[in-house]
Amino acid sequence: MRKNSKAAIMDAAIFLFNTKGFNGTSVRDIAAKAEVNSANISYYFQNKNGLLENCFTAFFESYLEELEKGFSLLDCGAEICLKAMVDNVLRFQCENIQLTRFILREMTIDSQVVREIMSTYHVKERYYFKKVLERGMETGEFRNLSVQYIILQLKSLLSMPFLNTHYVTEVLHILPHEQYFAAKYSKEMSQWIKGTICLDLQEQPKVLINI
Repeated sequence: MRKNSKAAIMDAAIFLFNTKGFNGTSVRDIAAKAEVNSANISYYFQNKNGLLENCFTAFFESYLEELEKGFSLLDCGAEICLKAMVDNVLRFQCENIQLTRFILREMTIDSQVVREIMSTYHVKERYYFKKVLERGMETGEFRNLSVQYIILQLKSLLSMPFLNTHYVTEVLHILPHEQYFAAKYSKEMSQWIKGTICLDLQEQPKVLINI
């Protein structure tokens, strides 16, 4: 039996939920993979649904923490802040690819857990992105765009490689769990932010000074 059985149970559950699906995974499967007694799962998580909720909480608490780190740079400039948020999230998702894949897939299913997540974590996420985008538009760093649609595009870019890992690996021959992918993809997203959201020098409004 492993020393930290709770962590072992979480690791086993995430792996099995990814490979066999939530409904296709039993408590016995998780206990066997984690090398613990089934009673340990009941002790820590009550049941499989409790384990699922714990996976959601573990993911989104860390996800929001990474967003908040980037958001703290808002006074340094909206572009710097947004790029930091994107970099942090991508790095976190790459380092936790199994959990990320599972959670993002589960978020496509309409369930009570997902609705609760939408009303808490996703509302906070929207707040951070909205504040940064509005600040950038106010200061003239960003174009005057639809905040809702820019957030939609950001979310799509941040989740696509992890929702479609087979396409990414088999067709595009990219490995999203590798460190170089996070660095390369962050650079590509940085260029997207620069080209799509940011005002270039020629577009920035000119101020007339009377002498």
